[in-house]
Amino acid sequence: MGAGRDHPAGVALLPLPVSRPQGAGRRRAFSWRPALLTATLLVLSTAAAAQTESPGQTLKRVEQDLQTDKALQRQLDRQSQTLQKELDELRDRLVGLADQERAQEDELAHLEESLTALETQERNQAEKLEGERQQIAALLAALQRVARIPPEAALARPDGPVDTLRSALLLRDTVPALRARADALAQALTRLAETRETLQAQRSRTYAARLTLIDRQKEIGQLVARREELSRQTEEERQQVAQRTARLTGQAADLRQLMDRIEAERRAAAAMAAKREAERLEAERREAERRLAEQRAAEQRLAEQKLAEQKLAEQKAAEQRTAEQKLADQRASEQRTKAEAETARAAPSPPAGERLPVGGRVTVRYGEADRYGATSRGVTIQARAGSTVVSPQAGTIVFAGPFRGYGQILIVEHSHGYHSLIAGFGRIDTAVGRRVATGEPIGLMPADGSPDLYFELRRHGQPINPQRGFGAPEGKGQG
Repeated sequence: MGAGRDHPAGVALLPLPVSRPQGAGRRRAFSWRPALLTATLLVLSTAAAAQTESPGQTLKRVEQDLQTDKALQRQLDRQSQTLQKELDELRDRLVGLADQERAQEDELAHLEESLTALETQERNQAEKLEGERQQIAALLAALQRVARIPPEAALARPDGPVDTLRSALLLRDTVPALRARADALAQALTRLAETRETLQAQRSRTYAARLTLIDRQKEIGQLVARREELSRQTEEERQQVAQRTARLTGQAADLRQLMDRIEAERRAAAAMAAKREAERLEAERREAERRLAEQRAAEQRLAEQKLAEQKLAEQKAAEQRTAEQKLADQRASEQRTKAEAETARAAPSPPAGERLPVGGRVTVRYGEADRYGATSRGVTIQARAGSTVVSPQAGTIVFAGPFRGYGQILIVEHSHGYHSLIAGFGRIDTAVGRRVATGEPIGLMPADGSPDLYFELRRHGQPINPQRGFGAPEGKGQG
């Protein structure tokens, strides 16, 4: 059913069956192929007789087609309610998946920090063991050289007995120290092996967390595509029925104008005959008026007297009504004042919330100098590539798309005068006029690097601190 396709007069535009994804047993499936076939056969029969029927019959047929379209509109309304319920459930699932993705991102960031710390610890231990190994190797080489000297050669050395004794004592003290350093080296090697095992396990957990995060992002992408398909399907069907109803309404108007013109000509002919009859009767009427002139004069005087009495009574009644109206206005004013006071006491407080559009590290806070040296009127968040961006609060999309040098931006209008401005998207997954719930995915960050997202919160046109949430006081926010 493409929009803009012409249909013959008298055909009720009926939608074809809507395909549903498997596993959605509780959703309704609509199929109107029998109704479409019946309407097609009806137009073929009425089109053949359209040349011989009168304008009144044609008008009646068109009005019947309009009634058929109204019945179809009611069916579409019921279908729209079913689709809206599915959209609401889909939004709830998207909000839950976005929260799960945020938790997965936080866990992955924690695992990556732990992995970096373990890698640093492994390098430090390896460097320290390498230094110990070189020192022990040098000492062992010296002992091997001394061990290769025979005793008789040692006695023949030119050194004195005192020097020989000192060397012997030095070698006796070196052997236990060497053994202790060897034991410490063995323990350090054991700790290094344990650290490497822990590092390997941490890498496995990090890899598993990344795979889980990718699965979450794929599922969110599929649900977003399903949401867009449902919204587009409902809107296309409504546009087709509206176009069909507009064409039938115009045709009915043209037929009514034709019938009105025929009726006007008939009335004009009758008016000419009536005029001639009136001229004949005019003479008789004048004669009758002359005879009744005196009687009318007497009746006029009596009527004037009664009119004067009636005006006096009306004046008194008007004065009484004015007094009653003033009293009623005074009571109504008091009731309105009381109702306004009760309404003011019962007025809801502004919504509160501190949800940021994306998870990550805040690099520039409200009131700080940004990278250009200007005072920031929002916050800048360094997010993970491809992260899901969600709506910080429920509202309506009023702008979506590129804007000057800011790239892809989104403006969401919330209740109580709040507006959110979000910039830095890689992709926007919503459109102007859409209603979004708190935490509902609205787009993705760029897929490479460490992208930045800028979030600015305004109330009544004035920027406020986004990290204080939607409960911040009116006027300019404080840093």
